[in-house]
Amino acid sequence: MTVEPIKRRALWLKQHPQIPLYVFTLAAEEVDQVADVARISRDEANKLMGYQRPEKKQHVQQILDYLDGKEVLFPNGLILALPSTVRFKASPGPGSSDGLAVSGTLEIPLPQGPGEPRPAWIVDGQQRSLALARTKKHRLPIIVAGFVTEDLPTQREQFLRVNTVSPLPTNLVSELLPEVAAALPPKLSAKKMPSALVDMLNTDPESPFRGLIRRASTPPSQKPAPVITDNSLTTALEESLNNSSGILFIHRNLVTNTTDTTAIRTLLITYWSAVCEAFPEAWGLPATKSRLMHGVGIRSMGRLMDRLMSNVDLNAKDAGAQTRRELSLIKDKCHWTHGRWQELNLGWNELENTPRHISTLSNYLMRAYTHARSDAS
Repeated sequence: MTVEPIKRRALWLKQHPQIPLYVFTLAAEEVDQVADVARISRDEANKLMGYQRPEKKQHVQQILDYLDGKEVLFPNGLILALPSTVRFKASPGPGSSDGLAVSGTLEIPLPQGPGEPRPAWIVDGQQRSLALARTKKHRLPIIVAGFVTEDLPTQREQFLRVNTVSPLPTNLVSELLPEVAAALPPKLSAKKMPSALVDMLNTDPESPFRGLIRRASTPPSQKPAPVITDNSLTTALEESLNNSSGILFIHRNLVTNTTDTTAIRTLLITYWSAVCEAFPEAWGLPATKSRLMHGVGIRSMGRLMDRLMSNVDLNAKDAGAQTRRELSLIKDKCHWTHGRWQELNLGWNELENTPRHISTLSNYLMRAYTHARSDAS
């Protein structure tokens, strides 16, 4: 039995020369028939899939309670990415257009069987869509803006743009950024390369961070469980890349807007592998058992990297050994898993991921390294 497409009166807004944009209505029960949620995850090849955060059950329930109330005014629209199989037929006559929009009929095909995917994706409004699928008011009309594209990067770009007012989780934005090819606002653009480097560190077979970084797409069941939050590492790399005193900054060419990612990869794996070897008892543990894996440790050791790696010849065959020798100068002064940082008057587990503690620990490590290096020369 053939399932008939949904036909709705619609306006075609001529904003983009290649991507049609339509404004129309769906009944509450039709939203679930037409659109699906692209949850962020990774496939077996570690390729990023989707872009949406997990369901917020409390938020959905609050919307549902309102929808099932006596009087409902629900102007909050949905944004959908529509398939190329939709069809728009303009209304006849000169009155169908006012110069900004064209009125007509939009036809949206529906799945023809239980195994077929729904034709559209929800770009904005997934919590609302989940509530709409459960409301008793099945025929409540809902405002929808739908743009026609099956291109996942375009969907992700729009997803990021429409969520700038009500901020998305930082780690979700961070993981999506490397997948967006379009020009981004400066604030987001500055985080794109650091996030791509975090992806590299989490997947590269030679990286000591492999499998240890928790990203938005990391499933709760993953074993062994990741122990490092990606936000701290992303921020550490962003500081080094965008600050003229950062060791990663020198690998950027601001004139040509290019970055020597090969050299950066070598530097990061060399440094952090040496850190792993210098503190094997602290590496890979949960942050509650090792402050090296904690945000305060990652950020502080990231700042030490800027100072320390300027004294290492990355092109030398013994670059790793050089780095380990440099780290040995401060090894005995660190208390990641037990004891007390006497100079800071803090127990090992009293360090927190706050600007004050990050600054205090960073300054101490750099002072200790500089003094030890001076004494050794």
